[in-house]
Amino acid sequence: MTQDEAVVGESGNRAEDEPGSGVMIAFGRQLKLLRMRSGLDRAEFGKLVGYAAQSIASFEQGRRIPQPVFIDKADEVLDAGGLLKVLKEEVARAQYPAFFRDAARLEAEAVELCAFDTHIVNGLLQTEDYMRAVLGMRRPLLDEETIELRVAARLARQEIFSRWPAPLLSFVVEESVLSKQLGGKAVRRGQLEQLLLFGQRRNVELQVMPSDRDDNAGVDGPFTVITRKGGESFVYTEVQGRSNLLTDGGGTRLVAARYGIIRSQALTPRDSLGFIEKMLGEL
Repeated sequence: MTQDEAVVGESGNRAEDEPGSGVMIAFGRQLKLLRMRSGLDRAEFGKLVGYAAQSIASFEQGRRIPQPVFIDKADEVLDAGGLLKVLKEEVARAQYPAFFRDAARLEAEAVELCAFDTHIVNGLLQTEDYMRAVLGMRRPLLDEETIELRVAARLARQEIFSRWPAPLLSFVVEESVLSKQLGGKAVRRGQLEQLLLFGQRRNVELQVMPSDRDDNAGVDGPFTVITRKGGESFVYTEVQGRSNLLTDGGGTRLVAARYGIIRSQALTPRDSLGFIEKMLGEL
């Protein structure tokens, strides 16, 4: 590995990718300690925060990742003085696969994000049904709890579209991605319809790269360029559960330039929406 490339993570099967590790173990122990200090059993505490005793047990054992609203409520009910709230950001990061956590942090800080996708629809643009179809295709199989966790995480990432100041978002997707029938015709239809909705947002430019293009500079595969306030850019790539984060300024500028070429070769945003509408009409 060169100094210009930082390997963020490895296979989703690594132990650190499991909900019951690291920060979740620490959070669960803290939660249990505070609950016992308050003299509450799990059922009593659950009633106060609106969760079943079984869910409380899962949180305490690090087997399930709590949502921010639960953490806020638990901190208040247990009079924790912020001891649980201070872990909220780290807990939020734990909901992502290990190989994506650093990218998720950068994505949340992005003022500009440009993504080129060649295999599946970008996670930021996916419908919930499409997410489930994609995750259901993973091999080795993911268990239902992990699928639910990752669906929730992807949906949470879509808050980027309603953030203000609004980041500039650009997506180029290969036509072959839109032709895939993952999950069936209804799932594909719903996904195409959602792309049309996202493509009409003022801060979003969605472009399709037709399969019959003679020129396509995206032969090296999918990537995402993320730019933070101040102009610092990163390039995220992912394949087979492994990810790379390119941080070298010279390297990121070259990839950003490549993205500009890809955009110029794809259909315009207006023509791309028309292309997707035609696809819908043929379903």
